[in-house]
Amino acid sequence: MSRLAKRVFFLSKLSSSSVAAPAASRPSSSSWRWLAAHHHVRDTEIGTRCFSSSSPSAGYHVSPSSSMKGAVFRDPTRPLSLELLQIPRPQPGELLIRTKACGVCHSDLHVLKGELPFASPCVVGHEITGEVVDHHPLTDPKIVHKFPVGSLVVGAFIMPCGSCFHCSKGHDDLCEDFFAYNRAHGTLYDGKTRLFLHGTGEPVYMYSMGGMAEYCIVPSNALAVLPGSLPYSESAILGCAVFTAYGAMTHAAEVRPGDSIAVVGVGGVGSSCLQIAKAFGASDIIAVDISDEKLQKAKIFGATHTVNAIKEDAIEKIKTITGGMGVDIAVEALGKPQTFMQCVQSVRDGGKAVMIGLAKSGAVGEVDINRLVRRKIKVIGSYGARARQDLPKLVKLAESGIFNLTSAVSRKYTFEEAGKAFQDLDQGKIVSRAIVEIV
Repeated sequence: MSRLAKRVFFLSKLSSSSVAAPAASRPSSSSWRWLAAHHHVRDTEIGTRCFSSSSPSAGYHVSPSSSMKGAVFRDPTRPLSLELLQIPRPQPGELLIRTKACGVCHSDLHVLKGELPFASPCVVGHEITGEVVDHHPLTDPKIVHKFPVGSLVVGAFIMPCGSCFHCSKGHDDLCEDFFAYNRAHGTLYDGKTRLFLHGTGEPVYMYSMGGMAEYCIVPSNALAVLPGSLPYSESAILGCAVFTAYGAMTHAAEVRPGDSIAVVGVGGVGSSCLQIAKAFGASDIIAVDISDEKLQKAKIFGATHTVNAIKEDAIEKIKTITGGMGVDIAVEALGKPQTFMQCVQSVRDGGKAVMIGLAKSGAVGEVDINRLVRRKIKVIGSYGARARQDLPKLVKLAESGIFNLTSAVSRKYTFEEAGKAFQDLDQGKIVSRAIVEIV
């Protein structure tokens, strides 16, 4: 057993044994200081632990002097800045995570460029790995047992409430509260953010969990345990790049063995689509991009054919590869009107065009209505997967070796370089996916 695995096993045993015990037998303040030291967390940051469940406000209490760093976005004219925030307090059903790594995604970039309206100031970042630091004492013991202190976890960007109309039917990807509260207002589902500036107490809003920070709050429904066999930092991309691709290929496209597939845009999400297509037994797997470097790497992820859309007509090339018919499934992973149209025109009669790329707010894609009607073309939107059902499956698929996480992460940045990471993404300098290592 590796040193990391032993550490996680020991901490899990310590935490799970304390969870089931009555308050009087739970770890003393000195035990929490020991945990803090061995998690590399300053004792002033951990503060004092309140175990009384008699008060609705009983929770994780942070001393007034405690702080953490977060990458704060204020407006498109100003770069990301590392600022001091209060360490957040989890509410029942939420976990405090010490963030290990956070992915660099185009969705965040849309916010930073002002292309997707979002509350500010805010902390972006929505695909993370990290370590469980604490729970609220009123959290269901089953959750505490599943995610004990010290366990390593991966977080999905869609954080389902678990109780709305769609969640009750198993459609976590359509969670009403996630879109009404988090995506609309940057809060969690009590209508409040968990992030505040240190000193002034000014609220800072959360894009998903606000993962570009040393600590973040994640609802338990959006988490899965990360086994020690997977790379700790690189596994962050499971929470969005792979998660989004899996939702598109499994629930929207419903890929079957032998299907022919074209993926337009083979960055982080697109390259994950290629890997899933290969795993599901697709026949022709066609990668379309304008970067020869990305197309060359696409072959590693399962592409059987590549098309550079600058050098040749992508639609005609796809039809040539498929004997004039077009593909069974085309996936658009860029969010641009031009590639939206390419995607629709690349599918055969009765085929599916699956759209997963977010565009600038108000962008419109054109469709030939007569072809859509006469040839039974299906145009399907897909935002992500279903966290409670799919995230654990993705972890198991990653363990099996289906996803090459190490190759999929082409660049790593330090926390201080978070702003540069998004600049490089905007300039097309990141081949597949980049991550920011925070600790």
